[in-house]
Amino acid sequence: MNDITPLNTALVIFVRHPELGKVKTRLAKVIGDEKALSVYNLLLSHTRQITIPLNCRKFIYYTDQVIEHDLWTFPGYTKRQQFGEDLGARMSNAFKELFDQDFKRVMIIGSDCYKLQTTIVEQAIAALNDKDVVIGPAFDGGYYLLGSNRYVPELFTDKAWSTDEVTNQTLATVNQLELTYSLTERLHDVDEVADLELNGIRV
Repeated sequence: MNDITPLNTALVIFVRHPELGKVKTRLAKVIGDEKALSVYNLLLSHTRQITIPLNCRKFIYYTDQVIEHDLWTFPGYTKRQQFGEDLGARMSNAFKELFDQDFKRVMIIGSDCYKLQTTIVEQAIAALNDKDVVIGPAFDGGYYLLGSNRYVPELFTDKAWSTDEVTNQTLATVNQLELTYSLTERLHDVDEVADLELNGIRV
């Protein structure tokens, strides 16, 4: 009998606190800090909207400090602090923390993907019933989603974070370890001005 249930599935959401001048800095160089903050708040609201219906445990991991009262002060969301020297270490630590708490599936998303939908995350969670790893590739070469059904630290090491090689390098690791995997549909993150139009966002 399969012992995978919604209660032992964890969704990690990496977020920053939406502060003027500290979010979407690449966008801000072109459209200004205030509009960049507005875009980030839109992305946060979208991420919350699509994750509320998910039948799993949800964990908000803040980059800087846990905010007591904010958008994520909502039933079903547990707040935690990211720690680690780089993005890979922070993701690795979050995965290990949750697998150590006996979760059977752990998945992470960010708050940069305006086209991400509840059904895509649900499909990714379901894929881990018979695959070791699931990846949601982004058009920029990174990924918007990563999940696994056990802790695999190699997924988070020796990657050129914030480059167009991340998905390929992650797949190379998966193949090297002879893990099975599934890919969800390719989506656009919102990092550059061109991404706004691709995602139908007006500023």
